[in-house]
Amino acid sequence: MSRTARTARTARTARTARTARTARTARTPVVTLLAGCALLAASLAGGPASASAPAAGPAAGPGVREVLFVGNNWEGTADVLASTGDLAKVGRINMIPDKEERLREIYLNPIKLGFFLGIRATAGEGHDQFVDDMYTTPDGTAVVASRPSFADVVSIDVRTGRVNWRFPVSGYRSDHMAVSPDGTRVAVSASTANTVHVLDIATGRQLGSFPTGDKPHENSFSRDGRYLWNSSIGDVTSALDAPWLDWTKGDRKITVVDAQTFRTVRVIDMRARLDAFGRPDLSDAVRPMSFSPDESKLYFQVSFFNGVVEYDVATDRITRIKEFPRNPATNADRTTWVNDSRHHGMSMSPDGAKLCIAGTMDDYVTVVDRATLAEGPLVQADKPYWATVDGDGTACVISESGADRVTAIDFATGTKRVSVPVGDHPQRVRLGHVPTGWTGPQ
Repeated sequence: MSRTARTARTARTARTARTARTARTARTPVVTLLAGCALLAASLAGGPASASAPAAGPAAGPGVREVLFVGNNWEGTADVLASTGDLAKVGRINMIPDKEERLREIYLNPIKLGFFLGIRATAGEGHDQFVDDMYTTPDGTAVVASRPSFADVVSIDVRTGRVNWRFPVSGYRSDHMAVSPDGTRVAVSASTANTVHVLDIATGRQLGSFPTGDKPHENSFSRDGRYLWNSSIGDVTSALDAPWLDWTKGDRKITVVDAQTFRTVRVIDMRARLDAFGRPDLSDAVRPMSFSPDESKLYFQVSFFNGVVEYDVATDRITRIKEFPRNPATNADRTTWVNDSRHHGMSMSPDGAKLCIAGTMDDYVTVVDRATLAEGPLVQADKPYWATVDGDGTACVISESGADRVTAIDFATGTKRVSVPVGDHPQRVRLGHVPTGWTGPQ
């Protein structure tokens, strides 16, 4: 077969796959979609959220201190830092105290072992993924974490360092989590099972679950706790990274469910929305995302793109797309970009005025004006992997996974405040609580 014929056949295959997926989306009952839109609109009717503090779960009560938890993924530890100011180290927790027991189970099960080694070879970049995401209980006595290589979620007592409970997820890998606004529930993505589990944060008991697209990733509760949004990113470990092979990555979509019944109220396939905006070249794999304070706008990153997409929730359409500067030193070979990322990590200032963007493969972080989407200074960073907001809402805190440190960037000036060392390959950074006077497990 000639090269021209092969190219034509490949193009026909891609169009057929895209048409089939569009048809599946189109078959969604209109009544269900409209009902979902009405429910979501109702959830926004309460007006804008308060800008006095970042959305980070329940406020601290008496006897607890607000802190930042930094998950050191390859090391299996969590560094606990002051949530504001100099980010001084408070303590450290071993997030894999049951490591030997877990490894024994894995090595005695050929299927589990295959996935364990597969995670190491792909998403782990040659390392085991021991701690991905973390949240603390409202009273600060325990930290709950997802552990991808162990395919579970655990609760660790911050005073003793012992496991309170363990929940094995469906399939063979756990990933991003979210905590409900009242701090009583955690949602965790089960990557290989296309499922999100919702657990009681105190007991680990499953309260419900729901199906997603391929490879569920980011989770986000609405501010009132009524809805839970999940984005699936598809297969990010294959080497089929050329733009024309994007259709091979799987069924990627946002799934919105009722957080009490876990029934789907809305499904959003960004492929059609990106095409309508005139960007068929962009992947529809939604990565980190942030809502505006009134939840009328959703901002998100997509695979392979050094920029941000703005989506209007009520009108169900993309309204703006902004591309940020490329680092000339970044390898142009997309297969070298970690898990199909180019930029991975985003947070919003509590007043909704600024976005903090982690340019993972471009080795910088920048604060962006949300009104104009104009970027500020490009602050050099070593493979920044995540972005969150500090305790008083005045700075963005990023994890520099390539340098084993976290760095605070001032929202007002876009300049670096402070960097502090942490453990091996920091990824997720979350606000949480520990008991007052706590300095580590005893």
